[in-house]
Amino acid sequence: MFFGPNVYLKSEELGGFAGFLEKVKPLFPIPALAVVVPLLYLFFRNTWRELDEDALVERGKFLKEGKYDRRPMVAFVMVAVILAMQEYFGGRMYFDIHVRPELEKLAASLAGPPAPVAPGALSKAADVLGLQHYEELWSYGWWAFTRIAGYVLVPFPLWKLLFPKDSLLDMGLRTKGFFAHVWIYGLFLAVVLPAMFIVARSPDFGSYYPFYKTSSRSWFDFLLWEAIYFAQFFALEMFFRGFWLGALRKSLGSGAIFAMAVPYCMIHFGKPYLEACGAIVAGIALGSLSMKTRSIYQGFLVHITVAGLMDWLALLHRDQLPKVFWPPAL
Repeated sequence: MFFGPNVYLKSEELGGFAGFLEKVKPLFPIPALAVVVPLLYLFFRNTWRELDEDALVERGKFLKEGKYDRRPMVAFVMVAVILAMQEYFGGRMYFDIHVRPELEKLAASLAGPPAPVAPGALSKAADVLGLQHYEELWSYGWWAFTRIAGYVLVPFPLWKLLFPKDSLLDMGLRTKGFFAHVWIYGLFLAVVLPAMFIVARSPDFGSYYPFYKTSSRSWFDFLLWEAIYFAQFFALEMFFRGFWLGALRKSLGSGAIFAMAVPYCMIHFGKPYLEACGAIVAGIALGSLSMKTRSIYQGFLVHITVAGLMDWLALLHRDQLPKVFWPPAL
């Protein structure tokens, strides 16, 4: 899903204590979850109880009127279809086979009649859209587009069509009270950032980030990649912490948070193991934060802060931070 291979190192390649840690790494999340989840319970238990109380009242109304609440059925089926389509049609392989050829045809039509090309040089057609200079970035642009379309452009209008009385603003999009809860953003970062600086030195994290490997070529490459990266993060927050929780708040109460945490963890499969496990905690924590504040914006800020710093730290530790702003001409 994220184009890059996971990194597995033999324990003998690390040796000593590092080799021992590599062997027991699969067990790390267990004690961590045993500590963190109870802390989340203590912090959010009142929010979870209030959600369950509201859901109990709403379910009682449906039962009293002899109606069936269609929201869970529609939401779960919709989410499953969207995630499946993104997995099979939103990756690099689909881009290379189906999307890139169409872009090449477009580039050729924009460039006009073909002109003679010297050996080893780029044709004018190939350079119009930068398909060779920014080949990898184009594939990530397709990846981000399919996420934004699947996370935002499809579910929100479709939900409004099926449930016209539901307000889309109630799906985490309200800004009221943002500054009243901004301290929680700082609290989350105070917990996450120290751990991030530690794991950023591990080999799998260091070699995995940034996804866009050419981002070290120039600051333009790096910043353009981060803009694409952050845009899909905003769409992701709208989907998992906005759409999902807003659609199921009245039906499942706090259960909507834990239901969301499962596929949220699964979309991290293929990324470093500890990060995929950390997505369980992040899903619960950011989901609870969204339910508490009725806003996705604090979670979005946490997400992009961590993601941007992870990319920067990975390049820093490899001594590959860009040296120039504009990429060198081919």
